[in-house]
Amino acid sequence: MIQSFADWLVYDIFGLTASTHLGAALNFFFYDTIKIFLLLFLISVIMGIINAYFPIDRLRNYLATHQLFGLQYLLASIFGAITPFCSCSSIPLFIGFVKGGIPLGVTFAYLITSPLVNEVAVAMFLGTFGIKTTLIYVLSGILLGVIGGFVLGKMNLARYLSPWVLQIQQESMIETAEWESHKVPFMKRLPAIIKDAWGIIRGVLVYVLIGIAIGGLMHGYVPEGFFETYLSSSQWWTVPIAVVLAVPMYANAAGVVPIIEVFVAKGVSLGTAIAFMMGVVGLSLPEATMLKKVMTWKLIGIFFGTLTLFFILSGWLFNWIL
Repeated sequence: MIQSFADWLVYDIFGLTASTHLGAALNFFFYDTIKIFLLLFLISVIMGIINAYFPIDRLRNYLATHQLFGLQYLLASIFGAITPFCSCSSIPLFIGFVKGGIPLGVTFAYLITSPLVNEVAVAMFLGTFGIKTTLIYVLSGILLGVIGGFVLGKMNLARYLSPWVLQIQQESMIETAEWESHKVPFMKRLPAIIKDAWGIIRGVLVYVLIGIAIGGLMHGYVPEGFFETYLSSSQWWTVPIAVVLAVPMYANAAGVVPIIEVFVAKGVSLGTAIAFMMGVVGLSLPEATMLKKVMTWKLIGIFFGTLTLFFILSGWLFNWIL
């Protein structure tokens, strides 16, 4: 329905066509803007309801006081794998986790895996590259989330969260404590939950719009053939270049699989192509712009730097075993 509205607005009302750079960019912008704001509002309301009746601080305290031997990272990574979100669409749920005080390493495990693995991309990968490559890709995506979440969780990065998200964390805890102490019924809590959801949307509005605008420009104007030119060599340095060149691109995993198929057909090694795919779906300028409302630039740099290293190592490993 959202896609139909974007198509109607851009192609029928504005009179543009999908074959033009401007038409593709505007269609992408309107579709992703509506989708992400609806997701953000819906998830914020759901997380508000959950936090009201099952305070997230209890889960946070449980995770902090019990030895789960890394199981929490695996569960978060698997949850990321089964949610059909791209990197920017994953951020609303990530904000909900951070707002509730879920340990940052666990939330990163989700944020890493969610854009890398989803059922549509897996089905396309299976049909294009076969079961062996698909299994390796899926397992590596989950493993990257587990390892990345664990490593980032051990770095004590919560101090680099933005003042805005720390404020809504504190307000949420105070509000929930008051509701519990006074046994406030659901219907009286709902207006405050909806108000908080709108507050989150207002807080990230500018960042989301800028991020999606950047994504739209990259989607409509960056020529795919430009990347193929620099990735066709089998030298070791093509993997780092693939990951770096992927950052300006922005798409979900399902949208990148056909591009990867073309890359491989034109001589790009499969590991290099997969590293490029990971960079496109896991690292992007729009994602960094949206995360700026939740994280300081230092934390974004640490997060992106860690993922860049992991994606490069994965590309080298894929080129070796595939």
